[in-house]
Amino acid sequence: MGFIPITFVDIIDIVLVASLLYGLYRAMKGTSAPYIMVGIFVIYLVWILVKTFNLVLFSNILGQIISVGMLAILVIFQPEIRHFLQVIGRQRERFEWLTKIFNLRSRKGESEIDLAPIVTACQEMGEQKVGALIIIKQSNDLGIVEESGISIDAKVSTSLIENVFFKNAPLHDGAMIISGDRIVAAKCVLPVTRQEVPKSYGMRHRAALGMSEVSDAIIIAVSEETGGISLAHDSVIKRNIEPQRLAQSIRKLMRINDKRREEKAAE
Repeated sequence: MGFIPITFVDIIDIVLVASLLYGLYRAMKGTSAPYIMVGIFVIYLVWILVKTFNLVLFSNILGQIISVGMLAILVIFQPEIRHFLQVIGRQRERFEWLTKIFNLRSRKGESEIDLAPIVTACQEMGEQKVGALIIIKQSNDLGIVEESGISIDAKVSTSLIENVFFKNAPLHDGAMIISGDRIVAAKCVLPVTRQEVPKSYGMRHRAALGMSEVSDAIIIAVSEETGGISLAHDSVIKRNIEPQRLAQSIRKLMRINDKRREEKAAE
């Protein structure tokens, strides 16, 4: 009995399938989707066995269920599929040839942004225990998130930020997006993280962490309960940051983004 011949194409096929399965696992991690996938896989195996034993009626019934199930999968897994595609889109800097074809050049990070009004607003809102969620846009496109909120297009200022997040203000729910020295949108809806996080994390922290998983943006979250300031970036959130160190921490994350872009451009 000889070995099964394996060609270079077979190896590529296996690697691609393994990568796809791993990507699906990461997208579904922390949700009930894996259990549903196991159920679908079991039904598929039963269908294969039924066809093998030539049980025509049962095979036809399962075949119809599987056919309709493909459409059901798209509906059931819509959040996971969207999250998976967002993760892929975030990695577009790795495919410079593709970005050139579609003219999707990575924009330089907003390193020259004036952080003083933002830091002052976060400090004052923290002291008054006013909840806030602020996104500092970097190179990734946030068009979908911006469209989920209300367009503003105003110069960044401490008073405007505080007025937007004032408890009874119509725009206080959701996130604010800042690009350069402009507030571009408010009341934006963010994706919530699927990571296992402590129960002490509120929805703002979960949304900040979720946004950091699908973009290179820097997200500031001010807790309405404790007044603590948190900073999320690259799927990691740091809590209870001192207001005096907030600007320094943001600058550090901006330099990390700039360095990554320079490394990608040099490859």
